[in-house]
Amino acid sequence: MDTTSTGSPSGTGSPSSGVAGAGGVGTARSAGADAVRDDAPRGARPGAGAAAGGRTATEDARAPLGAAGARSDSPRVSRSTAPSAGASSGPAGVPGTPGTGTGAPATGARGRLVAYARLAKFEFVLDYYLSMVVLWTALAGSVRFAPDTLTTLLLFLLGEVGVISAVMALDDVNGIRDGSDRANYLGTGGTPLRPLERKPLLTGALTVNQATRFGYLSLLWGAVFWTAAALAAPERPLWALVVTGLVLFAGFQYSWGLKLSYRGLGEVLIMGCPLVIVVAPYGFVTGHLPATVLVQAVLFGLWQILVSCYSNTKDISGDAAVGRSTVAVHASARGNLLFIGALSAADLLLTVGASAVGWAPWWFFAALLPEMALRLRQFTSFSRNGDALLARRRGVVAFRTGVAGIVLANLIHFAS
Repeated sequence: MDTTSTGSPSGTGSPSSGVAGAGGVGTARSAGADAVRDDAPRGARPGAGAAAGGRTATEDARAPLGAAGARSDSPRVSRSTAPSAGASSGPAGVPGTPGTGTGAPATGARGRLVAYARLAKFEFVLDYYLSMVVLWTALAGSVRFAPDTLTTLLLFLLGEVGVISAVMALDDVNGIRDGSDRANYLGTGGTPLRPLERKPLLTGALTVNQATRFGYLSLLWGAVFWTAAALAAPERPLWALVVTGLVLFAGFQYSWGLKLSYRGLGEVLIMGCPLVIVVAPYGFVTGHLPATVLVQAVLFGLWQILVSCYSNTKDISGDAAVGRSTVAVHASARGNLLFIGALSAADLLLTVGASAVGWAPWWFFAALLPEMALRLRQFTSFSRNGDALLARRRGVVAFRTGVAGIVLANLIHFAS
């Protein structure tokens, strides 16, 4: 299973979602890469998508932060048929002892660094860090380069890396323990369905104990740097402290601990965590939250869920089998399509409405016209052909296009 929401527009599969984020926090499933193979047929019913499949660790970076990672596109098997975490099937160097592969463990400083970077899904969750670009460009020109601004944002970013890494690592541990990662990455007879090096627990490069320890240490790292960011910040509004604490507490529990995504809170985390990593550091720098920045933060989170909801649609069978509670699992095909349509409409209405009522410059919507066009294409195409994977990839493109539009608008509006 995976927790990333967004992925690269090319390829298939892999979010986050996108997050999630990433990202991380906040979900996780939430921004990652689409490098995995697309084995699902197109033309499945709208609202259900192509054949159900499982997720990959950041590839789904549906995890709240690390929910815009990418989800896996290979079919996930039900709990009754999935190999157990300790099963001993598959090609040499994959299965073996409970929870790990039998391949050679990572050795040397470089080998261990690469293994832990893959565990954290670092290359898949970069879209979450675009939150810093959004909020930094939303600062007044005179504030952007102030020493206390740069110090606060750097500390917050370092903490964000830790929190997202914790989400990704603990999600992988959970995937090994319930057997879902083995099922998602190994086909019949143990044939690899995608590059196994993405899963250092499957290859044996790392052990479950090492991954768990890394997850907890990453979480501690995140807590330390977010605390340092708050202490160094020129402002410490109560609301910014509260929402940061909520993400720190809830993000890593997307599929670990309380397993909030199994309790119907996955979508909330996937959208909420990316939103928070925009508004919280902005609050630490300025002490307030203007409507324009709040609108941008809501869009940042909404665009993450508009990647992840298609991943959820693709994974209906797999999510239901392991007990993950999503709208796609519980709603009918039509109900799920209506839910996605409502989210898409909210994106368009908020963008245009913010300009109309003065929450953003009157021309703000014009900067996001490319994103709105891509969003309409994403939903209308999916409603016709039911290809959830294609819609998810288009969601990644729309997300990045939208971020570019927001940054451009900010550089113009806050130039003085």
